[in-house]
Amino acid sequence: MTILYLVRHGETEWSKSGQHTSHTDLDLTERGVEQARALREKLDPAEFGLVLSSPRLRARRTAALAGFGDPEVTDDLAEWDYGDYEGLTSQQIRTNHHPGWRLWFNGVPGGETHDEVRERLSRVVRRVRDSGVDKAICFGHGHASRVLALCWLDFPLIFGQAFPVETASVSILGREKESWAVLRWNS
Repeated sequence: MTILYLVRHGETEWSKSGQHTSHTDLDLTERGVEQARALREKLDPAEFGLVLSSPRLRARRTAALAGFGDPEVTDDLAEWDYGDYEGLTSQQIRTNHHPGWRLWFNGVPGGETHDEVRERLSRVVRRVRDSGVDKAICFGHGHASRVLALCWLDFPLIFGQAFPVETASVSILGREKESWAVLRWNS
């Protein structure tokens, strides 16, 4: 059975301000660089048989600074496409576009649907489970990592609201007896 480590990228200007960031390719802040380097104390690249990364700079740079210099880049790990809400905070969306808006319930105009995001991240789950390696690691994003975890657990996407992911955190998915499980979250 493969254990899957999820690593969210280090801090960016938009993650710090709460702006939704999907395809905008931001670099890490100085704090984000420090966070990514600190991951070296938690993760040994030699332990992982499969290393995947989102194509976004913030994820690839986090992987490199954490000691994973040559991850396999896959579009399937990209952040949820926020469409018309790219660059906006949740409060701006609620004030100017959709009172009471929540991504997990309302989705995004001009972006990916819940089903599209779920299918994309389900491919990552299948890839990891079929890999045959003991440990796999994915460098990605906040909402996409939540969706990946929900796909691992076979939970509905609306549960994503209950799994916040901090920048440069490590979460671990695996099994607990016969059930798919979260072994550690936001470590």
